[in-house]
Amino acid sequence: MKKREVLASVKDERLIEKRRDQMVKGAVTLFKEKGFHRTTTREIARSAGFSIGTLYEYIRQKEDVLYLVCDTIYDQVHIRLEQDIDMKQGTIESLKLAIKNYFKVVDDMQDEVLVMYQEAKSLSKDALPYVLKKEAEMAAMFKKIIESCIKNGELTLTEQESELISHNIIVQGQMWAFRRWTIQKNYTIDQYIELQTKVILQGVGEK
Repeated sequence: MKKREVLASVKDERLIEKRRDQMVKGAVTLFKEKGFHRTTTREIARSAGFSIGTLYEYIRQKEDVLYLVCDTIYDQVHIRLEQDIDMKQGTIESLKLAIKNYFKVVDDMQDEVLVMYQEAKSLSKDALPYVLKKEAEMAAMFKKIIESCIKNGELTLTEQESELISHNIIVQGQMWAFRRWTIQKNYTIDQYIELQTKVILQGVGEK
């Protein structure tokens, strides 16, 4: 699926990235407190530190900001997994590292994760399928690592089991943000990663 383009009148790509990053940070706080529909573009501009006129040089509508929030999360996960992990290595250690890196991204972007799931329903019909597809692609990255482990003799799983486990990893990572009001009282992020990884690997029958 083609990436949904967010139009800007400014041509400087570095400035676009900088300003949109400011928008995302400002908007996440507002969306979390007030919700998407009750937040105005003027408030987003003020929270980001510039005028409403400047805001409209980088986006065309409020929904664009929510789309950028969603896109940023998935891009960060993709970057961390692609940079640090050899998808074809086929070892339990590579799977453990992938889980750790993903959970760390969720920890770094807790507010973004919450906002994305609370407000994704506000995305338009052309934008929402793209966001959902990116989540499926994240799960597919874990499935590829799991399949490499199977090929390497590290795991023995069926196609359906591999598919389900890859989605379980995504959900377990997101739970750190969704249920932080109780989970983070009892665990540090490192403890959570260690325990969840243990549970996940027991579930896949690590040799």
